Amino acid sequence: MKISLQDLMSQSGVQFGTSGARGLAVAMTDRVCYAYTLGFLQYLQAVGDLPWPRAEVAVAGDFRLSTDRVMAAVCRAVADAGYTPLNCGKIPSPAVALCGLVRGIPALMVTGSHIPDDRNGIKFNKVAGEILKDDETGIRRQVVELDANQFAADGQFAQVAAPCPVRQEAGAAYVRRYLDFLPANILAGCRVGVYQHSAVARDVLVEIFRGLGAEVTPLGRSEKFIPVDTEAIRPEDVELARCWASEQRFDALVSADGDSDRPLISDEHGTWLRGDVAGILCARFLGADSVSTPVSCNTAVEQCGWFAEVRRTRIGSPFVVASMIEASAHGAKCVVGYEANGGFLLHSDVRRGGRTLRALPTRDAVLVLLGGLLLARREGRTVSQLAASLPARFTASDRLQNFPVEQSQAILRRFSTGSDAGDRAALESVFGAAFGPVAGVDRTDGVRVTFANGEIIHLRPSGNAPEFRCYTEADSPPRASEINAGCMEILRQQSAMAGAI
Repeated sequence: MKISLQDLMSQSGVQFGTSGARGLAVAMTDRVCYAYTLGFLQYLQAVGDLPWPRAEVAVAGDFRLSTDRVMAAVCRAVADAGYTPLNCGKIPSPAVALCGLVRGIPALMVTGSHIPDDRNGIKFNKVAGEILKDDETGIRRQVVELDANQFAADGQFAQVAAPCPVRQEAGAAYVRRYLDFLPANILAGCRVGVYQHSAVARDVLVEIFRGLGAEVTPLGRSEKFIPVDTEAIRPEDVELARCWASEQRFDALVSADGDSDRPLISDEHGTWLRGDVAGILCARFLGADSVSTPVSCNTAVEQCGWFAEVRRTRIGSPFVVASMIEASAHGAKCVVGYEANGGFLLHSDVRRGGRTLRALPTRDAVLVLLGGLLLARREGRTVSQLAASLPARFTASDRLQNFPVEQSQAILRRFSTGSDAGDRAALESVFGAAFGPVAGVDRTDGVRVTFANGEIIHLRPSGNAPEFRCYTEADSPPRASEINAGCMEILRQQSAMAGAI
C-alpha cells in the first residue's frame, strides 16, 4: 500500500513542517509515525545524505505519556528501512542532535516541545543538522510503501515488537560537552535553583551545574507532564520563581521546556528573563561577531552595539540556521543565532584556553543558562544588573490558543490593502485609538507594526500549533505587558465581531 506524506497530512491531521511532524497524540498512530519516519529516511537516501547500508539513526524522546509508543514506531521504521536504530532514551533535543552531528548520522527526537501532553511530535535532523525549508518540501513529496498487514484498523501495530535497548552514550556526551569546555569549579560559590518540572533535561541540568562547582537545589519536580512555554510563561511559574528566590536567595533559577531546547533563566529576584534578552547575553559571553535573530526579537540587540552584524530573519529556527550559514560564508568568525523563545544556536566552534566548544546549530538551552551566569560572574554583576545594562527595550508575548491558522490569516488580510497608506489606515482603524499613529510596517513574518512613539506590536500565526501570537515591545516591562494585554483584547473583540471565535 502506497501513501504520499502530503495525503497523510490531510488524512491524519498530523501536520508536517520544518519543526517536524506534530499533532494530537491519538492521531499520531503507529502507522502515521512509521510513515513519516520512512518518508524522512527515503528523502535522505534520495539526496545522498544516508547512502550506506545499516547506518545508525539516533532516536530520543521527552517525558510525555505517548512518547514511548511513538519512539517504538520510529525505531521500527528505522529498522524496517534497513538501518540501525540507536535508542538514546529520554534526553534533551540538543543532546540527540549533538549525537547525530558527532557520529555523522540522522537524529530524531520524539517531542511536542512546550505544547500540552495530549499532543506530540517528531523532530527530524539530517546528518548536518536541522531540516530546512527545502528539506521540508522534499520530505512532503515522498511516497512511502506500507505493509497493510502490519497495522490494525486503528492504525496501531498488529503485533508489538520487542523494545529497542537504550544506550546512554548520547546523554553522557552532552554533559561532557560543557564540563570538558569550561574550567572546573568555574561556578564555585554560585547558588542555583533548578526548576525541574517535567523537563527532560531536569537531571542533566543538576549534573552540569554541580559539575561546574555550583551549589544546586532541585525544585518542583513533577511526574506529570507540565507544558512550560518559555515564550508565554505561566503565572504559576512566575509566582513559584519569586517565592523560591525570596526563600532561598539563589543567584539564579534555571529551567527549560519539555524537550529542553529552550531555556528559562531568572535573576536573583526570581524574575524570568525574556528569551531574546537571555540570547543577547549569551551571544555577548561567546564573543559573537554575527547574530541572526527573528524579526520578533528585542531591538536591544542592535541598540547595545555589542555585535558587528545583526541579521533579522523570519520566525523559526530553519530561517535562523539559513542566515547563520550565509553569515559564515561571508566571513564571520563567531556566528550565533537565537529566538524569542530563548532557543540559542551556535554555528561556529568556540575556542578558549586550549579547549573547544563544538558548533551545535540547533536550539540548546544549557548554553544560554551557562552563558548568562558566566557573563554576570565575568563582569562582577548580578544577573539583574546585567540585564539592566542593556538598552531599555522590553518585550512581552501572548497567544490566542486553539485558534485555526485560517482565522489568523483572515485577520492579517485586513491589513493587506495593496498600498502602504491603505495598510497604515487599516491598522490605525483597529489599533490607533490604543497605540497612536503607525510609523512603519514590516512584513518579514506576519505583520510587525512600529508606532510613532516607538512601541511595537507584531502579529502572526504560530508555525507549529493552532495559535495566533502577539509580540509587543516598549521602553518598560509594565508598558510592554500593558500593550500586549490591550492588543490581545482588541484581537478577541475583532474575532468575536467577525464570528471567528
